[in-house]
Amino acid sequence: MKDEHARFLGTYFDKDTVLKLARASKTLAWIVLGVYGIQLIASLLTNIIQIRNGFWVGLGLTDAIQNFLYAIEQPLHGIVYFFALLGISQLLLIFLDIEDNTRRAARAGKIEN
Repeated sequence: MKDEHARFLGTYFDKDTVLKLARASKTLAWIVLGVYGIQLIASLLTNIIQIRNGFWVGLGLTDAIQNFLYAIEQPLHGIVYFFALLGISQLLLIFLDIEDNTRRAARAGKIEN
């Protein structure tokens, strides 16, 4: 049962829903980081196995560098997604704090007048 006294009439959102959304964003960020981390390990292991089995014998230096850059390109996208999702999570919490501080300031101003 929610406390009706804690609800502010000027609020158009549910604080619990925003907190759940922030928590889900943070959880999804860690899942994305894990998936892209696994992808990086698989790509690097594939390249190492290919080198060991001689698939890269006739390749020049630029082709070898390109293959390794391709292996790390996708995980770099994952790092960007990770930080974006963490940033979204923190922004939601910051907006909640701003709203809460504004509400307190408005109530304090009402009491003093």
